[in-house]
Parts: sequence; structure tokens; C-alpha cells
Amino acid sequence: MNAPAGTPTPTRAAILVVDDEPRSVEVIARVLGEDFEVHTALNAAAALAILETEWIQAIFCDQRMPERSGVDLLTEVRARWPDIVRIIVTGYTDTDDMIGAINEAGIHQFITKPWHPDQLLLAAQGAARLYQLQRDYDRLSLELKLAAPTAQARVVERREKVRENFHFDALIRSPGSALNEVCRRAAQVATFDIPVLILGETGTGKELLSRAIHYSSLRGERPFFAVNCGAIPDELLESELFGHKKGSFTGAHTNRIGLLDQADGGTVLLDEIGDVSPAFQVKLLRFLQEGEIRPVGSNDVKRVNVRVLAATHADLSAAVKAGRFREDLYYRLAALTLTMPPLRERRGDLRALAQHLLDRLSTTHGKRVKGFTEEALGCIETYDWPGNVRELQNEVTRMLVLAGTDQLGADLLSPHVVHGAAAASAKVMPLEAAIRNAGPLKDRIERMEALILMETLVRCRWNKSRAAEELGLSRVGLRAKLERYGIARDAAFGRSH
Repeated sequence: MNAPAGTPTPTRAAILVVDDEPRSVEVIARVLGEDFEVHTALNAAAALAILETEWIQAIFCDQRMPERSGVDLLTEVRARWPDIVRIIVTGYTDTDDMIGAINEAGIHQFITKPWHPDQLLLAAQGAARLYQLQRDYDRLSLELKLAAPTAQARVVERREKVRENFHFDALIRSPGSALNEVCRRAAQVATFDIPVLILGETGTGKELLSRAIHYSSLRGERPFFAVNCGAIPDELLESELFGHKKGSFTGAHTNRIGLLDQADGGTVLLDEIGDVSPAFQVKLLRFLQEGEIRPVGSNDVKRVNVRVLAATHADLSAAVKAGRFREDLYYRLAALTLTMPPLRERRGDLRALAQHLLDRLSTTHGKRVKGFTEEALGCIETYDWPGNVRELQNEVTRMLVLAGTDQLGADLLSPHVVHGAAAASAKVMPLEAAIRNAGPLKDRIERMEALILMETLVRCRWNKSRAAEELGLSRVGLRAKLERYGIARDAAFGRSH
């Protein structure tokens, strides 16, 4: 269903999953179902029927299907519904086949089997975002044609809004946050046209920081592109960055302008730079040294003016010492190094960050709530969040979807979050560690008992009658154990009396 530009789209993005294996369809639908409206089809004909009636923003399609291949189907989709973002899921990794598919069907992304759930979610989120950006572009183009002066003013206003959304102030943090010093140094270097290497665990906001650097620089009016280098094979990464000439390899039916050329005057973020191969490191170093690009299959060299930012979760200095990453490339990328702190080092930011995510997700999903209970916020502040902001966002989404009241309580948190928070609050080791850890049996049992008591009370919203019944204790017995271990609601999760 291809609606004209400017027509309102559904609040919840719709994804179509096409695969001839019912089990595969079921699993992918389950992974995406919490965040998206998922439609499924077991063959190309069923998929086309859905596309005729439903507003689909992205399509995940298996490549090998008995009647029509994924490339054949997506080629027709491209012709009839060009706005739909097309993603292939395949176990077939022949490079020529993949490059041909990109050109024939306009594939946005390849996902190879076996895939990870986070990989699917990130691909779906990126596709929904790209779809919306395409719609915004179409709408702006129409406005420019109908009323050029007014539309131009709106473009300027939108550009300023983008700059505001990606400014350093948009990185949610508290006055005493560990992120403040990172943002201060990033703001200092933003206006200096030098490469910056951003380090940090996955999900800490490295791309957000790089966008803030770009939009705070003199290049802020020019394009910004982010490329996940670790997710693309060398051949495709070279084409993505440098472009290619028609006929330079199998499937290259048209010329392609690389992102470095498209970003001329702007900024390119090379995300997960630590994952690129030694062979591609050489090509990238040559570009950084000379400032010149040569599309694949071409003898023509073009000079471009691009600021390169790089990001990685890996320890690049260790990779240099181990011989996995070129030392000269490392120093080319790391004129200045910034390290994004993980959420476990930003506990003071967690209340504001969780509320910010909740406000945004409430608008996205059309479900308004007031906020979190104190117990929920206590758990959120105490848990370590190994998956950082992405894990926190998934948890807030889950709580919002499951909520039956206008406040999100600790009982809506995932068991492992409550478990980790309770262990930290009760100053005992996690249950599994307590079982494995050496020590007197009595001490180990007491640590486990204290943890179980804390978890049960949180799940029961500190209703001691319910907790006692669940644990098979009398209220008097429960009270005695709480006094013995010093467990009190006012002291839970680090809150003051």
C-alpha cells in the first residue's frame, strides 16, 4: 500500500517477514513483535497480497524460496513500492550474488544466518528510521515545489531542530555525570578539523556523541553518514565507501557514488573500526593520507574533503600490540581519543535517562504513563546494565507494554534485572556466584536467603503477607528474617531512611 507523501503513517512501524519456513517466520516475528507490528508470509504471492492492503515500512525476506527468490520478490517490491526498506536474510554468502542483489533489488542490508536477535532488532529499527527519513524527504520536496520560500524556511527550521536534537545537551546526563567531562572535551575538539576515535562498550552512545561533534562543527550544514564496518564484507565496504563503476564486478549494473564522495564537506563515522580486515586497513590508510578516493573499477581519482570519526568497542591499542591493527592507521584515527562511560559508571544519570526513554517510547507507542515507582527507579539505579542504553531501552519498552496502570512498578522489570539489583542492594553476590563461591555452608546459605527475600518482596511490591505466603512463612517468621538481615523497604536499593 503505497500512500502519497505527506499522508500520516501508523505510530507503530509495520514489518513484513517472508520465509518459506514457518519456524523461521515465527522466531523472527517473536523477536520483532515487542517493538513492531509484524506481518508474515510463507511465499512471494502471500507477501504481495499483504503489500497491496497493509502499510509496510520494511520487509525481511529470505533469499532462497522455492517459487521466487528473495531478490526476485524484492526487485518487484522496489518497482511497485520504492519507499519500503528491503532487507535480505540469507545463509548464502557468495559475494557476487550479494552485490548483484544490492543492485537489482536495492537491498538496504544483508543479514546472514545464523543471526542474533539484537542484530534483527537493530536492523528493523534502522529500517523504520530510514523509511521515516525518506517520507520526510518526500514531504519536504513537495513543500519546496508548492511554496518554495515557505518550504525553504521549514527546511532551515528542521535543520536547526536536527542540530538541537544531536547537540551535546541532547546526551541525557546529571550535573555530576561521568559523561560531562567527555562532552566537554568533545565540544572543545568539535570545531577543530581533526579525526577523533571514540571508545566504549556497545550501547554507550558512541554514534550520538559523533553526531554531536559533527553538528557542533563547521561542517554541521553538510552531510553526516555512519557506516558499521564490522557488519559489511570487505568487497561491499569498499563499494559502500569509495563507490564503483558500472561493470566493475558481477552485478554492478550502474555506477555507485560512495559515501565518502556523498559526504564531501561533511563527516563520516566509521563504526566498529576495530573489526575491519588488515587488507582494508591499507585502503583506508591510503585515503586518510591522500584524501583521495578511487571507485572500484575506475582509474579516475577524486579528492574529497571529509572529516573521519571512528568508533569501536575493542581495545585498539591492544590490537596494535598484537599485530591485528596497523599502528600507522591507529595514529591517523586517534588524534584525540574519547571514551564513553558505561551505565554502571553513570548511576546518577539513570533516573533522567529512564524517564527520557519512557517519554519518547510513550509517544512512539501511543501509551501514556506518568513514570516509574520509587522501587522501580531503585532497581534501575542499582542494576549494572551490561547492555548499556540499548538494554535499558528494551527494558523500559517491556515495562511500558506490560503496564496496566499509569506508573511502572518494579514488578514489571525482567527477573534478571531485579535479581542483579537485589544482589547489589543486599550486598550479597548473585545467586549463581553464591552457589559456586567457596566459604562456610552457613554463610553461603544466608547470602542466598537474603537475596531471595529481597527479590520476593520487590516482586510482591513489599506486600509482606503475599511474600510470606509465597515463601511458605508466617508474617512473624518473615519479619524475624528481615530484621536478622537488616532488610527494610526504606533501605532497599540504596535509598536513605
